[in-house]
Amino acid sequence: MKLIHRYRVAVKWCRGRVGLYRLVYRDPRTPRVARWLLAAAVGYLLSPIDIIPDWIPLLGHVDDVLIVPGLIALALRLVPAEIIADCRAQLRAYEMTGAIGKGQRDRTSGGS
Repeated sequence: MKLIHRYRVAVKWCRGRVGLYRLVYRDPRTPRVARWLLAAAVGYLLSPIDIIPDWIPLLGHVDDVLIVPGLIALALRLVPAEIIADCRAQLRAYEMTGAIGKGQRDRTSGGS
């Protein structure tokens, strides 16, 4: 039972982080370089091409573990703290009420 609880907590944490990065990326006040770094992190994570091939034991996944979080951390350092705070507040409001924040589409009603 404890393992399932840990799994659920980890999934919830990951969802929150991905949601935060998405809101930061979509915010018009986010610096262009930070957006490029976030896009590069997602692109590298999804890309089948790696700096070190994954079939090399241990070293194959080290580049994924180092490069992706490094790009994300660098991008977040370039984003002003007030933008991150606003995005966290939007994320908390969404989690509590389910209300869609500014800049997001209402997918249930087909709005634009």
